Order: sequence, then structure tokens, then C-alpha cells
Amino acid sequence: MSSEILSVLEYMEKEKGIGREDMIGAITNAIKGAAQRGVNAGQDLRIEINPKTGNLQAWALLDVVDSMSDPKTEIHIEKARLFTPDAQIGGRIEKEIDPAYLGRIAAQTARQTIMQRLRQFEKERIYDDYKDMIGDIVSGVARRRERGDLIVDLGKAEAILPPRERVPSEDYSPGERIRCLLLAIEHSNRGPELILSRASVRFVRRLFELEVTEIADGTVVIEAISREPGYRTKIAVNSKDPRVDPVGACVGARGARVKSIVRELGGEKIDIIRHYSDPIKMLEEAIKPAVPRNIRIDEPGRRIYFEVLEEDLSIAIGRRGQNARLTSRLLGWKLDISKEKKVEMGFDARVQAAVTGWHGVPGVSDESAQKLVTLGIVNPEAFVGVEAEDLVGAGFTENEAAEIIQVVENYRSSHNIDA
Repeated sequence: MSSEILSVLEYMEKEKGIGREDMIGAITNAIKGAAQRGVNAGQDLRIEINPKTGNLQAWALLDVVDSMSDPKTEIHIEKARLFTPDAQIGGRIEKEIDPAYLGRIAAQTARQTIMQRLRQFEKERIYDDYKDMIGDIVSGVARRRERGDLIVDLGKAEAILPPRERVPSEDYSPGERIRCLLLAIEHSNRGPELILSRASVRFVRRLFELEVTEIADGTVVIEAISREPGYRTKIAVNSKDPRVDPVGACVGARGARVKSIVRELGGEKIDIIRHYSDPIKMLEEAIKPAVPRNIRIDEPGRRIYFEVLEEDLSIAIGRRGQNARLTSRLLGWKLDISKEKKVEMGFDARVQAAVTGWHGVPGVSDESAQKLVTLGIVNPEAFVGVEAEDLVGAGFTENEAAEIIQVVENYRSSHNIDA
């Protein structure tokens, strides 16, 4: 049995990082407890294991008496002095026994108890080894599935990647390497369980911290981030150094940095924008290439109302509303998006709008504007190649025509309107 014990001690020390003293304590207590429940029931035992050889020794602890009533706990004074010459009545001696006498049942029970204690030691060591790694990225190998969970071997321990923390489009086969965020350590009846995640927004944040040195050293700050796992991530960044472009730092030379992260995420799209404290500017950046129009803000309700062109509506909302949700979470504002309403103007309304437009040109009366619009000249930009005789034909006198031409030319010149 000593060789078995030694092999257990060496394995647990090298592979699991559990010290020999801890293991010896668990094994001796297990054997003692098993023996006292078996053929050695009622006996008080002392058990020792040599940490170097694994050799097991056992002693029965007996009370010295002059009249025995229980041979399992007592020994006569004369017999006691054969083992301990100076034994006295009322004292206690240790009588060495052959470990084989502990019994086969005791040995089997001890093995079971040892395995239970080993698992307990492993769980306790797992917590100690990984409690400071929560929030970090760990690497492991996919092993098997249990009740829908993917079991990942991290080397010193096995971790769980539950369905809620997986990306729907990803699947891993046994033996495949996988990187995850160590999300939490949950305590269960089976001990501490390492919970992994690839769907958490913190996973993407940590990837950027590892890939972008400016984020790691605090020059570039991730101000906000939102994610639909497997579809798209939006990230708003800012720079504490005006000389550093935060978006460019995250993208990297020829997109090398962001491409590396996209590969790790299985092709998930990543939008990197500059962060602004103004929600309208943030909205304009986050919803590109769509252009928000007619923006209204409800400050108390933290809601933004805006319109987009009909052709931009599907872009702004995204597939199943994903782009709108991502933008809303990134800004921290609720969004109400609608299609811009186009008001069709009738002929009379267009004529009146053109006449009103001429009112911005000093020296052009309402009557003159009406005549110009009737002639087809709807604004100063259209006043190209117009001569006095053209205006006279539209009802102007020669003096009025000359005056109008001069007024419009002055206006065009002052406003840098090319002929």
C-alpha cells in the first residue's frame, strides 16, 4: 500500500499542486476513520505516513489496567511492560499493529474517503488559484458536454462554459482550443465552479486591453461598449492625449489590431467610434452611414427622437432591431426612430416658396419677385445670362430691368455666386 500512497502523493503534488502534508493529513484521517468503523471499531488508533517513502505505520492506543474488561481499549500491566518497560497502571501505551490488520473493508472505505478528500482539496485549490483571475482571459481545451454545458480543461482545473455565455454561431469539438473570459467562481454543492464566457461584453473589452497597448497603459479609454454576441459590437473610445487618435490606435496599422480581435470573435463586426459627451454627436457617429434628421431630445426621459431617410431606415434599425438596440445601449438613451416625412408641394406652393426666396435679395420687391419666378428665374443662382430685353419682355420697364440686373449682380458678387 505504501507504493500506492507514494504515487498518490507525487501525482497530487506535481499535477494538482497539493502539498504532501495536506495529503498525508487527509489520508491518515481517512484510514483511521475507516478502520474505527470496521473490524477495529472501538479502538483508538494513531496512524503515520512517511512523506518520502509512503510507508504506513499504525498503533493502537491502550489504557494500562490490572484487570481487563475490553481488549480493544485496555491492556494488562504485565503485557504492557513487554512493549513499554516503564508502563504504569492508569497510563497509556502505543502498541504497533500491522496495517494489514486494519481490514480490507477499512482499506476500501479509506480509498473512497481519500478520493473524496482529494476532490475537496482540488476544489479548494481551484478557488485559491483562480480567484485573482476573474475578469481575465484564460485558454483551455474543449473536452465534453454535460447537461448542455461545455467542459473546458484549463490545465489545473476544469471550467464550465454554459449555454447562456456562448455565442450562438459558435460550436466547439472535443480537443479544440478555446479562449474565454473567466467570468465568475460560483459555489455549489460540488464545490467552487469556474464559469467561463465568450458572450460577455467584458470579453471584448479585455481583448482590446490585451491587443491595444494604448488602452493597457491608460492613454486610450473605453468609454462605452455594447454588444450583440456573434453579430456586432459597438465601442466608443476617447484619448487622454490629444496627440493620440483613439480610433486609429484601436484599429491599428492597416487594421491589424481590430482584425485580430475580429478573428478571435469568429468574424463578429466591430464598430469603433470616437466618444463625445454630446449625445447628438454620439448619435451621429454611432448610427453611420445613416444620417439622423429632425432630432429632438427628451432630457428627463433620456429619450432621443429622430428621423432618417427612407433608404436609411433599415440601416439605422438593423436586422431585427439589433443596430438600434446597440446604439441605444452605447449612448445610454432610448431611441425613437421614424422615417422622414416628405411633404409634396403643389405648383402654387412652389411658386410662393420661390417668391419668398427672392425676399432675401435686397432691392427686389415682391412684385418683381413674382415676375422673375413667372419668367422661370426662381433664385439668384438661376440668374445666368439674363439680359435687360429678357426682363422687359416679362413686364419690366427698361429702367426696372437695368436696376434688377444690377441688384442681382451685386448680390451674386457679395455672396460669391459664380456666373
